[in-house]
This record gives sequence, C-alpha cells and structure tokens, in this order.
Amino acid sequence: MEKTNTAQYRIGEWLPSDQKILNDWLADLIDEVDAEKKPFHPVIQELQELIESDAEIYALVTMMFAQVPKKYEHSVYGKQVRDYKHFLDLLNAIMTKSPTYNDTGCVGFPINAILDWAMGTEGGFAAFLNDKLNAQFKKVLNHWGTFLKSVDSNYVLVEDNNPIKGTKKRRTKQYYWLSDKAMVAMMNMMRQGNPLLRPDEHEKARLEFIETFECEPEKPHYGFACWDDFFTREFRDGKRPTAGEGDDSIIVNACESAPYKIAQGDKEVQLRTKFWIKGQPYSLAHMFDGDERTEQFVGGSVYQAFLSARSYHRWNSPVSGRIVKTKVIDGTYYSETPTEGYDPAAPNDSQGYISEVATRALIFIEADNPKIGLMCFMPIGMAEVSSCDIQVYEGQKVTKGQPIGTFHFGGSTYCLFFRKGVNIEFDLPKDNPPGLNSYNLFVNSKLAIVK
Repeated sequence: MEKTNTAQYRIGEWLPSDQKILNDWLADLIDEVDAEKKPFHPVIQELQELIESDAEIYALVTMMFAQVPKKYEHSVYGKQVRDYKHFLDLLNAIMTKSPTYNDTGCVGFPINAILDWAMGTEGGFAAFLNDKLNAQFKKVLNHWGTFLKSVDSNYVLVEDNNPIKGTKKRRTKQYYWLSDKAMVAMMNMMRQGNPLLRPDEHEKARLEFIETFECEPEKPHYGFACWDDFFTREFRDGKRPTAGEGDDSIIVNACESAPYKIAQGDKEVQLRTKFWIKGQPYSLAHMFDGDERTEQFVGGSVYQAFLSARSYHRWNSPVSGRIVKTKVIDGTYYSETPTEGYDPAAPNDSQGYISEVATRALIFIEADNPKIGLMCFMPIGMAEVSSCDIQVYEGQKVTKGQPIGTFHFGGSTYCLFFRKGVNIEFDLPKDNPPGLNSYNLFVNSKLAIVK
C-alpha cells in the first residue's frame, strides 16, 4: 500500500500540523462569535451552571485558561480563548455546525482545537478527570451528535466547488465534502499500490468514490441522510475482502487503521501500572474497568491502532466466534497525559494513556479457534469522537470480518487483547512499523496469525 502524503496534518489527520492553520481557524471562529453573541443552547447553559455552582470545577476551569503560558498568547499564535465564558461562547457556536473540508488542514476536532493549550495545564489535567464535568461534556457531545444526525447537518454534502459561503474573506477556506478537492483527498486515503491522484484527477476520484462506497449519486447529497450517515458510510460488497476466510488461525484488522503499538509479555502487559508516565504503559485493570476477566490477559498481547479523519469508521470482528460480553465505559474526553506537556497534537500523542481513561467499549469474543479462546476488542473514543456504538449482542455468533459497531462522527483508536499463552505473530508490512507515523492498513486485511 502506498503511503499518502499527510505532512499537512497531525496524527490521524484530525488537526493540521501547521499551527498557523489551526490558529487561523480558531481566529475565524472567534471573530464570528465575537461579532454576534447568540443565546446558549440549553445544554451549554447547563454546563455554565455546573461550572459556576461547583467550587472545585469552577477553580479548575478558571485555572486552566489562566495557566496557559504567555508565550502562547503572543501574536504569532493568533487569537486565543480568553476564559471559560469565552470558551462557552465558542462551544455554543459549534453545536449547529458540521465539520467542513479544508485542503490546507482539516479541523476535524473543533472542540479539541479550542482547548488546544488549556488541556496541557495542571488545571486542565485535573478538570478533565472530574466525573461531573465529563458527564456534562457527554451531554454536550450527544447534543452535537443529534445535530450531526439531522437533515440540517447535510448542508456540507453538496458538489459545489466554491468555498463555503462566508469563508472567502476569512483566514481559512472551507469546502463541501462532495467537492472535487475533498473527493481527491478522500480517495487518496484508499490507494493500494497505486500512485496518488493529482488535484486535476477529480473526475477519476469521484468515480472511485461512487464505486467504493454505498451511495446514490443521482440523489441529493448522494443519498446520505445527514453528516453522520456520510461519515459512517459503508463499503460496497467486495471492496474489503476478508483475509483467510475459512482459516481461523488468521486474525484480521478490525478497523481501517494505522498501527500504533504492540505490547507483549509480563513486563509490557501488566495488571496495574503508572499509565500516565512517559511511555504510557498499559494498565489492564484500568483499561477493562475492573472486569472479572481482566487477569486472564495479564502477560498477554495488546495491539493498538488509530483511525484517520477521512477513513472508514466501522468496526469489524477480527475473529469468528461468539460474543461473550459487551459494555460501554463512560470516561474522559479531553484528558491528556502530563508527560506530553503542551502537546499541540493532544490527545493524539496520548493514545496509550487514553486507553485507560477515555470513553470506550469492551466486546469480549470467544473465538472458534481454541488456540485463541477468549479475546477482546476495545474501541476508544478520542475527544469529540466518543460515541462507541456496539451493534452486536451477548451470545451472538459472529464471523470474521462481520461489522460489529461503529464510531459516530469519525474514528479514533482501538485495542485488541489476547491472553497469555496465545502464540500470536503480527504480520505488518516492513515499511509500516507501529508508531505515530504509520499508515493505514485495510480493514479485514491480515493482521496476525496464531501458531
């Protein structure tokens, strides 16, 4: 598979790598909001009341904006979020906005972008571990998710090639997702040994999109009912064949994703560790939220991979077997490990850490292959992407490569767990070792083999 050029993006392509682009985007939003203050949506009003009525939360939220170093307020960084009230104004504006395409750097995590520096402060670290604050953020994100599932959200799903109205005089230009620019960008994520499409090959890109994804190009919005419908689009039959059908020794990639980390053995896969320290070791007791099956995986194998903003966002079963248990664990949304400091890519660079604290799901599968036995798939929400939608039930028989759930509004990161004693050998391309610079492997492609 050919590696795509992602230099203009941070890990997973959720935020631009060029800080100026992110600053310009934020400055545009600040200008828009400051020019016309709008009444708060009820869920934002609730968040304000929580902040102002709870002494601990008020202190932490006030502190996290005050603690942003002065050097990040310098003019080179553009306009900044002034305080929590200003943050609420900006958050309120996002509640009725769909993400747009930007060929100079996609801002797929708008709330993450607003909190970029505040997340890295001592106040931010403590605030985003607060259960009550996270519970209210869940309400906020659910409210936004409701908008993204409504017909009002599909205004960005048109073929118009012009910048979206209202952005021409701004610092950044935003485009529609069915525009020529976006089509080329999306299909370049799908290349497999083929040269990347040039910007002028947009007709070829559009044809490939139609042939690749379930859609109806003769209908408005290509038949997508809403933004969420577009972003959780499905492949047409045959576009992602399942590797090793009939061979239960072959484990397949559960998501269209890039390898992040492989940990194996007693030293790397422990029951409890200081997961917030440098290196972000795995701490199974926290990852599994104290599930009674946890100790079976101590000393075993953990594989973690991350999804990209413009990629496929559904989960497929890595093995054939029976669903033993499913569970969604409510967690944090904007917590990052302190060891990353003022990390402009947060929480992307904190992927090991967030596997212990972020909103996530557990799907335990008893594999048909007795050499695998019980294994676990754990999708992990990252920042705005925290809707883990499990679509299988306990006791259900699943086949390798079968859809089992999805992230709403894009992708995030996930882990596969195998018990100690399972002789598993991962089969990654030699030019694609796990890390923050790896590239996507196709969903349902061969990931590992059990000997």
